[in-house]
Amino acid sequence: MDINDLLDTVEGIAREAGDAIMAVYARDFSVEEKEDKSPLTEADKAAHHIIMNRLDALPQSIPVLSEEDVQGFAGPDVDGRYWLVDPLDGTKEFIKRNDEFTVNIALIEQGKPVLGVVVAPALGTAYLAAKGVGAVKIDEHGVRHTLHVAGKPDANTPWRVMGSRSHASPALAGWLKKLGEHTIRPLGSSLKLCVIAEGKADVYPRLGPTCLWDTGAAQAVVEQAGGRVVTLQGEPLSYATPSETLNPDFVVWGYGKT
Repeated sequence: MDINDLLDTVEGIAREAGDAIMAVYARDFSVEEKEDKSPLTEADKAAHHIIMNRLDALPQSIPVLSEEDVQGFAGPDVDGRYWLVDPLDGTKEFIKRNDEFTVNIALIEQGKPVLGVVVAPALGTAYLAAKGVGAVKIDEHGVRHTLHVAGKPDANTPWRVMGSRSHASPALAGWLKKLGEHTIRPLGSSLKLCVIAEGKADVYPRLGPTCLWDTGAAQAVVEQAGGRVVTLQGEPLSYATPSETLNPDFVVWGYGKT
């Protein structure tokens, strides 16, 4: 299966998971609490099972690391590949019913996201990217838009900053002060990175805990649109050690290296 066919197939899997999420979203649902105190719903579970079954059925067998089955992941294959899945990113937004949640599926190869699909089922949009292919947004009307980051703002233009909807960080104020004049827009889930890939925002500092599955798919979108996702030391956010599921603090920039 070539990369374009694989991208289309993964989009279909993510959209099927999104349909299952929306079926739960349309009615009352219960909320559980996981060991780490994060919420879990029927929608998380339903999307996880669909994605796992569909990825397992692909012609090429590649291990899957899903947020909802970390223990079942034995590690990357001999070529350093694995699927990285967040069946429902933004469960808190799902519970609040503000539509800002996504399905995230990434293919990791040698520690780097080489393919990413982010579907926002309540918004009817999808973001797709693969190495050598580029990045596109499919809008709610099914129209495809090639994605390009905005580039670095000039000295007289305020930075357009993306912020977390549900995860405030005390360190953020100091970081923003150093950045300079800015506006800030809160948004849930991996949509923050996708907005930067669209060129509608310039930077997203995340100074607080996230996991690999929160960022992998959207990082592929940002990078293929010309942006960067880097640690505070300037190194690309890496997925080479999936046994360590927590990301370091990072920044998403809407431009390449200068």
